[in-house]
Amino acid sequence: MPLHGRTVVVTGAGGGLGRGIAEAVAEAGANVVVGDLALDPVAETARRIETGGGRALPLVLDVTLPDSIAAAIARATRTLGRLDGWVNNAGILRMDAALDVAPADWEAQMRVNVSGLFSCCQIVARQLIAQGDGGAIVNVASNAGKVGYPNMAGYNAGKAAVINLTRSLAAEWAAHGINVNAVCPGGVETPMLTAVAEWITSRDGGDAKELVQRMVPAQLGRHVQPIEVGRVVAFLLSDAAAIIRGQSINVDGGDTPY
Repeated sequence: MPLHGRTVVVTGAGGGLGRGIAEAVAEAGANVVVGDLALDPVAETARRIETGGGRALPLVLDVTLPDSIAAAIARATRTLGRLDGWVNNAGILRMDAALDVAPADWEAQMRVNVSGLFSCCQIVARQLIAQGDGGAIVNVASNAGKVGYPNMAGYNAGKAAVINLTRSLAAEWAAHGINVNAVCPGGVETPMLTAVAEWITSRDGGDAKELVQRMVPAQLGRHVQPIEVGRVVAFLLSDAAAIIRGQSINVDGGDTPY
């Protein structure tokens, strides 16, 4: 249990990929703070973790509000003693052809996927520096930030920014003992993948459920499961990942070659 006794916050943990990451981090022994915009979904995530023998603290967390981030950190440290790791999973997707993207949709994606993530990193780093013994941050980027999929210009651009930001922060904060890495998921079986299929079939025809079944990594031959991504995240939060720094690791079943 490489994270035994540590406290890790996972944003966007009310379901999908965030829930799988939280469960994997708990599986690795951490006390997990699960945050999202509404309490009920993260309460369910916490219940699942505690049923499995872990410890979890659910709370409302809006990554676009610095006061909300600071309050989450204060609650985590007050309840669980300290902060050791943070996973920036919260994100949104607004699909449209690049020519038709509404400014509000572009700005919403940048506000959550880039600015909100950076605010979390900045506020968390200050807390870790104040504690004096370092920690780890893992950002959830996407293979979309490397490949660039059609009808996802804002999402692609935001995730590319996360990849570059991860390198920048790792270099700047290494002297403080803070390790920063990212993961780049692809065909993970989540509500977001279903939403993508529904958007495509609503315009091009076809059955969304059938399309989802085809949206699998070719080498793997099945969907990636959220907890599988989570186990890579848990590793990156651990001391075993000390020589992996500023990297954006593909967790997409082999789809992205770089």
